[in-house]
Amino acid sequence: MKKITLLLLIICSIQVGAQKTQGLALTPPMGWNSWNTFQTNINEQLVKDIADVMVSSGMKAAGYEYLVLDDGWMAMERDKNGNLVADPKKFPHGMKAVADYVHSKGLKFGLYNCAGTKTCAGYPGTRGYEYQDARYYAAHGVDYLKFDWCNTEGINAKEAYTTMSKALTATGRPIVFSLCEWGQNKPWEWAENVGHLWRTTGDISNVFAGTKNMGTWHALGVLKIIDLQKGLRQYAGPGHWNDPDMLEVGNGLTEAENRAHFSMWCMLAAPLIAGNDLRKMSNETKNILINKDAIAVDQDKLGIEGFAYAEKDSIETWLKPLQNGDWAVCFLNRSTKPLSFEMNWKEKPIYDSVSKATLDATKKTYQLFNIWTKATEGNTNNAYKDTVDGHDVVMLRLRKE
Repeated sequence: MKKITLLLLIICSIQVGAQKTQGLALTPPMGWNSWNTFQTNINEQLVKDIADVMVSSGMKAAGYEYLVLDDGWMAMERDKNGNLVADPKKFPHGMKAVADYVHSKGLKFGLYNCAGTKTCAGYPGTRGYEYQDARYYAAHGVDYLKFDWCNTEGINAKEAYTTMSKALTATGRPIVFSLCEWGQNKPWEWAENVGHLWRTTGDISNVFAGTKNMGTWHALGVLKIIDLQKGLRQYAGPGHWNDPDMLEVGNGLTEAENRAHFSMWCMLAAPLIAGNDLRKMSNETKNILINKDAIAVDQDKLGIEGFAYAEKDSIETWLKPLQNGDWAVCFLNRSTKPLSFEMNWKEKPIYDSVSKATLDATKKTYQLFNIWTKATEGNTNNAYKDTVDGHDVVMLRLRKE
């Protein structure tokens, strides 16, 4: 009896110490979020349409499973008991009916709220209602919570997110917890046991280089966000991911920029959360989003984030160790003009201190598989030479022969 009691105490202490729900997001979450295209202009029919297209377009089959409603789903006031209320005009059948429809398609459902007193768009925030709101999410079939950082003056980030994490865990429902804290309080240093992913930067925009003026602030372009990921990779891994924000693929970038953006998010082991209007996407956009070989790099079970290995003449070389001794290599052209490059695989072994993996082409031969052209382009016995267009990539998977 004493042994059983001791075992129960150990189990309970482990559960208390591990604030977030364990066993979720063992690979970077994949899904769709409403904000980048629709902002607060969301409704019940949109959710159904997007859920349908996620299935019919092949996105669900490719791994996209979370349909997440961002800011604007709520009524402007809580009810008399302090509960959140879905906007009755936008969602006349209530949020449970919406979640049930999403689940009926074999997908998972996500909602948004904020750690502050109000959301970024001025709807009811969660401060002081953490456990009550967590029970609402669980009762309405929510599988994913994006938790923002607006209207948080005087609030401690670690405390606020930890409280919400414990509240979600207390419901007993497995809910992926996405910390949208913008990286201001270095969540990578403290959030591994709090959430499953955390934003590392401010908001992304649909520009490739530079920033976008949003009036009182500047949203970041793709290259700016990539630069801000350097030095953070040691904090990421299965169940706890650096999040460089949602995808802007299909939202006004060129086809080359879409391909480069998506490739680099895969190299970064980033969550792949699409943000375009799936109902209107071109075949080019769809084919980028569902490229199974690029997605396989992102979803690799080893869970290692890639790293910048070299830069020459505006071409950055990124490497990512993969399971079974494979490697992904991405040549990113930061300039607007085509550039030629060469990679001598045998020049020296490449050692990764995070994964402890070594790419040593002097001892092993790797086949070179081009992830975008689907062609096998020789092996590492010879130097690799190619030309990459402006704001584009060449992305390879190295497979041991």
